[in-house]
Amino acid sequence: MQINLSELFSYEGKEKTYTQDIEMDEFQAPNGVYEIVEKKPVVLKIRHEKDRKLEMEGTIRLSLMIPCDRCLQLVKNDFSLDVKASLDMDQSDEERAEALDEQPYVSGNYLDVDQLVRNELLLNLPMKVLCNENCKGICNRCGANLNYESCSCEDSGLDPRMSVIQDIFKQFKEV
Repeated sequence: MQINLSELFSYEGKEKTYTQDIEMDEFQAPNGVYEIVEKKPVVLKIRHEKDRKLEMEGTIRLSLMIPCDRCLQLVKNDFSLDVKASLDMDQSDEERAEALDEQPYVSGNYLDVDQLVRNELLLNLPMKVLCNENCKGICNRCGANLNYESCSCEDSGLDPRMSVIQDIFKQFKEV
């Protein structure tokens, strides 16, 4: 959904609150596509400061289903993101790139709400997602989820050529 920002330029100090629905149903992250299971409308308060400069504040609330990094079971992650940005509508895309203030959600006099949500989610994704702190993961041979079942794979011995290295590790464990 796009917001036309030109209506705010009629006089300095004009302020408007926009409530926009998130139209996307999934989020394309660098390491996969995550389903959006809950989403509330994005509330943005945009104020015209002066000389086509805008101040934007808002909140984004949604939930994503992200797989656990150990067992791949889907985990619901709730996001409550506060957005605060200054928009200089006189700057070109090239000038924003030079100032390292790229805002791909602004194009001309329009603000793309879904792109704003994507940017904020990308910046706030957790580094590691676990279904619980004691997650045992999956067996690297048969793929069994070790949280729910025990694996019947053989624990084959190490290569005899690696026994010297194994002895070194055992010495460190005893200390």
